[in-house]
Amino acid sequence: MDAPVVSSAMGVALLTDWILPFLGALQRELFLFSAVWILISAIDDLCIDIIWIVRHFYHRLTFYRYALPRTVMQLFDPHDNKRFAVFVPAWGEAEVIGEMLHNCTRQWVAFAGRYRIFVGCYANDPQTAAAITQAARTNADIQIVYVEHDGPTTKADCLNRLWRALLADEVAERYTAKAIVLHDAEDSVHADELRVFDCLVTMRGAVQLPVIPVRTANSRWVSGHYCDEFAEAHSKNMVVREAIGAPLPLAGVACAIERNLMGRLAQLNGGRPFDTNSLTEDYEFGIRMGAAGGRTIMARIFDSEGKLVGTRACFPDTLQTSVRQKTRWLTGIALAGWDRLGWEGNIAQKWMLFQDRKSILGTIVVIAAYICLLLTTILGVAQALGLYQPTELSAEVIMLISLNTAFLLWRLGVRAGFVAALYGPREALLSVPRSIVSNVIAIMAMRQACTNYLRHCLGAPLTWDKTAHHVMPDKLAHSD
Repeated sequence: MDAPVVSSAMGVALLTDWILPFLGALQRELFLFSAVWILISAIDDLCIDIIWIVRHFYHRLTFYRYALPRTVMQLFDPHDNKRFAVFVPAWGEAEVIGEMLHNCTRQWVAFAGRYRIFVGCYANDPQTAAAITQAARTNADIQIVYVEHDGPTTKADCLNRLWRALLADEVAERYTAKAIVLHDAEDSVHADELRVFDCLVTMRGAVQLPVIPVRTANSRWVSGHYCDEFAEAHSKNMVVREAIGAPLPLAGVACAIERNLMGRLAQLNGGRPFDTNSLTEDYEFGIRMGAAGGRTIMARIFDSEGKLVGTRACFPDTLQTSVRQKTRWLTGIALAGWDRLGWEGNIAQKWMLFQDRKSILGTIVVIAAYICLLLTTILGVAQALGLYQPTELSAEVIMLISLNTAFLLWRLGVRAGFVAALYGPREALLSVPRSIVSNVIAIMAMRQACTNYLRHCLGAPLTWDKTAHHVMPDKLAHSD
């Protein structure tokens, strides 16, 4: 027999007797691992869905049976005329901070004199400082505050400097602020935002308005997936957290904290309300506030035109910048947050902490599932060529596949429903393929987050990775 023929036969034998059976065994193990954990996570998510559905229809049959939900204009008026302090940390925000502040001036004209915007910046960032100074010329309620050292530092460090500036301002002008409002330099505020805060913030201690991402025209997939995630999170997940009595993590924007409550939290932390060692200071502040007895209202209220009162903002619109942002979120919430916050609180809080932290395991499961899908494709081709014969699926495996398929369709449908309610049917349809983009970004961010955290465990400090902003929602062209 010729050598090439022998070599070919040996290669086929190696493929059919060793390689393909090994791939088949690996595929089965990955399938069982991913399928079981996907089922557990799906049941966990279904419990959230059920609570939201029960709550929704309960309200429809009781509170809203004879009257529609109240709008902003139907909220009570406290008549106390106390001032709001708005904190806006800024580093490298020259492209957006000026327009953001001008927009606040335009939108909050009814509250002129009842708010003061403290904008934190750094001496080694003259472009941002110049933009803030220019905006302050047209609004005396804008005050520039310089951090004592060069930037960039963490967002928490800048917020703590703004807190000290507020304390000094209160002493100088003999007033006590009603609440502290948090915003980022790229936010587009709603005209009725301060009215909602004015009416609700003293009821429990804090108020969170929905964050409404606005996708950029040239980033249907990366920028758009934030629309999907926030539509579901701030329409369902945060509502459920409030309903079951678990502390709500603040989004860091579009939220107000009652001034005395923030003062108590600052005293507990050496005079600094925000922890400079945290990568997700807003998330941790909300959890710590709950432990201190404060509660957050997730306020979903509509204005006189039937539009949701919330803050519109642009999120990263490239793969690289999105992965960087998600890496910081994953590190701060699911990894470092585990160390810093532990598992304290009642059963509801522990459940929600599990919801926040299961993303790391969930990403590993998704990786296993995608590898399993790739192996299934390879083995399917081998089967079509007559090189591989798979084992017959058991009834239990078929049931597992059927359940996970049903849960997947339910999950995509639920998210599409919330996206449709906020953005319309077109974005709802796009949310289905965007779920793949979301998974890819999560996988890449998980890899980097785990690498960063491993280095931290070995002694390296966790470093703040700021998200760059280059466009305001009101400046976007809405054509694709």
